[in-house]
Amino acid sequence: MSDNHPQPRGVFMPTIAVLETGRPPAALQPTHGDYPSMFVRLLGDGFETRAFDVQAGHLPDPAVFDGAIITGSAAGVYEDHAWIPPLLDWIRRARGRTRLVGVCFGHQAMAQALGGRVEKSERGWGVGLHRYRVVEPQPWMDPLVAEIALSASHQDQVLLKPEAARVTLASDFTPYAGLAWDDDAMSLQPHPEFSRAFTGALVEGRRGRIEEAVVDRAVESLEAEDDRRLVGQWIRRFLTA
Repeated sequence: MSDNHPQPRGVFMPTIAVLETGRPPAALQPTHGDYPSMFVRLLGDGFETRAFDVQAGHLPDPAVFDGAIITGSAAGVYEDHAWIPPLLDWIRRARGRTRLVGVCFGHQAMAQALGGRVEKSERGWGVGLHRYRVVEPQPWMDPLVAEIALSASHQDQVLLKPEAARVTLASDFTPYAGLAWDDDAMSLQPHPEFSRAFTGALVEGRRGRIEEAVVDRAVESLEAEDDRRLVGQWIRRFLTA
């Protein structure tokens, strides 16, 4: 659990389950932490969090949490891992019982579980700082802007969105970069929890797996400012609405 700062008596502190579906490269963890700790930093004070190792088969009771965040992973939602079908079943059961937030793999898992389709994209790797248009503004997008910039790190994409989902963010590279269902489920393909330093180290570590020119452009893109603080505010508002 996070122990940021004690809250005064009588102050509501939302409890958030962080479903850890993967881990950063081991060499980067001493400096940047794991994915649950990145989300703790993104949310800031005022939340109590508990991490669940999904790959080990640990899934929370959604009814006892105010919200749940599904993290990124190196896995693909269509891959034959024993832990993925229970996660997709959990998403379907949790829908409507707690607020759901999915990021990258979590975004794809929510789409796949709720009627969409995810595949490895013919567009290739999306890495570095990407820019996304706000397509259909949501109440929790406050303050509202026309465009955001966030770190990206993915090959897979949502190619068919669930019928009930609304598109909140889009780019030419990622047409379904943000989705929302009713007022209690949302997901993002990019990573608001990633610092630019972490994203740069991550993409540099993939030289050889990713074309040199793609890596070079990604590293150069990270010289610009991102909007992770703004999107962190959006997620806070969503989880406390």
